[in-house]
Amino acid sequence: MHYELAGMDLADVRFAVSPLNELVLSLRAWRDPGRFPVHLPWLRRVQEARATLDGDMLLALTNASMWTPDFLTPRPRSPLTRLDDELAAVAAVDDAVVAQDLDEVHPAGLPAPLRGPVPALRRRILDALTDYWDACFTPDWPRMRTVLQADVVHRGTVISARGAGAMFADLADRVSFADGVVSVRSTTNTLTRWRSTAGEGLTLVPTLFTRGASCPISPDEPPMIMYGARGTGTLWQPERQVADDALVAVLGRARAGLLTALEQPASSTELARRLDVTTSAVNQHLRVLRDAGLLTSARAGRSVLYLRSEVGDALVGPVRQ
Repeated sequence: MHYELAGMDLADVRFAVSPLNELVLSLRAWRDPGRFPVHLPWLRRVQEARATLDGDMLLALTNASMWTPDFLTPRPRSPLTRLDDELAAVAAVDDAVVAQDLDEVHPAGLPAPLRGPVPALRRRILDALTDYWDACFTPDWPRMRTVLQADVVHRGTVISARGAGAMFADLADRVSFADGVVSVRSTTNTLTRWRSTAGEGLTLVPTLFTRGASCPISPDEPPMIMYGARGTGTLWQPERQVADDALVAVLGRARAGLLTALEQPASSTELARRLDVTTSAVNQHLRVLRDAGLLTSARAGRSVLYLRSEVGDALVGPVRQ
């Protein structure tokens, strides 16, 4: 795919983060874990949860070439895109577009889970994706989002320091930029296509679930490049919080680490995964810290979020990095 930047106006190049794109693209790792070894720790951890989902439907949403339907990877609008908004947009996609996109992913014929009237099929797809998000993504999404947003910040720094050409060259080996044209080489789609960004701009979307870069299958889709985010390789490594020695002496290493980590609100499940400890152990420590007035808690949907109180902030003080 070749995207011609309208008038070489780089102001029309923007970055965005998409929860739905991550959810759908992660099906590639579920389908063929060997291609995505960096995500094996996560896949193992959510294996039991995945067994409770509509796996046949979810895996039918990708193919052996790792294509996914365009209507399920819509162009996000900002780095703060919400999953609910994206799912609502998918629910409004024309039935003919849904059918066409599924046919493009499965040109030899639709697998059984994707057959049937489109309105009912779309509902089953959305239900399956929502269940997948709740079971496997919700606890880890804050951590995933942090990596994606950090990538966006890095790309902006590269543009400021070295220019757009250097930024595009750094996205992936398959991406190049010359004479106002951004080119993305595909290993699975040999058709050469040209698309102007006039009136639409070009959206760059970092993702944790690609090894290179890709564009929408259909040339009619808005200009978008999905590329591998920096930092994905460290995503599932346990975090080690650096707590002050004096704080450790007072609270113990585990509770001092939790108190240090809770500068931003987080659930016990998220903290357990970030710190590579059991949720039950985290809950025990959190109750003690809350009872001591060092944490506050509030319910958010199905989760309870914990945050340092003013007393906790004063106790932690400046944290050594």
